[in-house]
Amino acid sequence: MSGPDRLIIMTRFPCEGKNKTRLIPALGTAGATALHERLAKHTVRTAKNFLAIHPVAQLEVHLDGGTPEAGRAWLGEIECIAQTSGDLGQRMEAAAAGAFAHGAQRVVIIGTDCPSLEETTIAQAFDRLHVSDVVLGPAEDGGYYLIGMQQLWPELFTGIDWGSSRVLAQTLHAAKVAQLDVAQLAFLEDVDTPADLPAAFARLDLSSPQSGE
Repeated sequence: MSGPDRLIIMTRFPCEGKNKTRLIPALGTAGATALHERLAKHTVRTAKNFLAIHPVAQLEVHLDGGTPEAGRAWLGEIECIAQTSGDLGQRMEAAAAGAFAHGAQRVVIIGTDCPSLEETTIAQAFDRLHVSDVVLGPAEDGGYYLIGMQQLWPELFTGIDWGSSRVLAQTLHAAKVAQLDVAQLAFLEDVDTPADLPAAFARLDLSSPQSGE
């Protein structure tokens, strides 16, 4: 796969009991998985909208669970790759390393938990990478919804307390120690807890995770 820009979506293949586990008390296992699927498909649509305005980019979906064939049956005919083993940092590092090894000059990684992420924000991330080493999209919960880089810096993915409110601060500290220039985008909200659900449902135009779009 060629192209100077690579957009990578990290997501989990639908599996009841393993998707959006912190929302299971509010939604049940089926409801949490249904919302996860809505979020993933919404993110893929946003990514495709970005590709329409940035055709030199390539899109990859890296799946935790399932097979690439199952991923394409779920999300459509897009490039699906199985995630490696390890914690989130190790998996993101491996995804970025593979993209750079195949000729990417700029790599941006996003998840599927941020329905307010728009194609214009993704475009801003790639634009910032023309002048900055790293770009981060900070989340309101202390993590980040986007990370981009001009080359692979493994130190950005090690020693991070993934899933905690310290992720952004620890990543910024690692970048500072490595003397990297970091650009930050606007703060956005992830969907992680029951308190996040009303805004997520409004963004996805849902009255419940099972309702139609």
